[in-house]
Amino acid sequence: MRRWMLLLGALLIVAVPFVLAACGEEEEAAPAASPTEAVAEDIVDTAVAAGSFTTLTAALEAADLVDTLKGEGPFTVFAPTDDAFAKLPAGTVDTLLADPKGDLTQILTYHVVPGKVMSTDITDGMTATTVQGADLTFTIKDGSVYVNDAMVVTADIETSNGVIHVIDGVLIPPK
Repeated sequence: MRRWMLLLGALLIVAVPFVLAACGEEEEAAPAASPTEAVAEDIVDTAVAAGSFTTLTAALEAADLVDTLKGEGPFTVFAPTDDAFAKLPAGTVDTLLADPKGDLTQILTYHVVPGKVMSTDITDGMTATTVQGADLTFTIKDGSVYVNDAMVVTADIETSNGVIHVIDGVLIPPK
């Protein structure tokens, strides 16, 4: 019996490092497959990489806001998709891009809240003051979160300097 115990002990001594090494390899491989890479990129780089924010990123460039949103933050950006911009009346985007320091800057900064607001922080009726200076109002209807009249279609895309919530409309600040 003692011989079997020694043999089992020796087997464990030899096998444990291999088991631990195999577990370590699996743990190291998991982060590469997880979305943690997106966290290494800032808000602008994340939006560009997504491919569905070409109008937004062009507008940020025209309004000279790229460096700001690449800054330290944290920022919360309610990011309209290209489809959201397409819902605007014909010619609106071109008109805004023609005067980037005017209404375009006001509209873009109305999509940004200082600080990091995660979806779990949002409550029905909550307001948040934007970089532009006016408030956004949040409502929760049928399990969906709305920012003013735009629905959040994808929430909590974490970046190195904040968070992006994808919305299905363009937010227009009050005058």
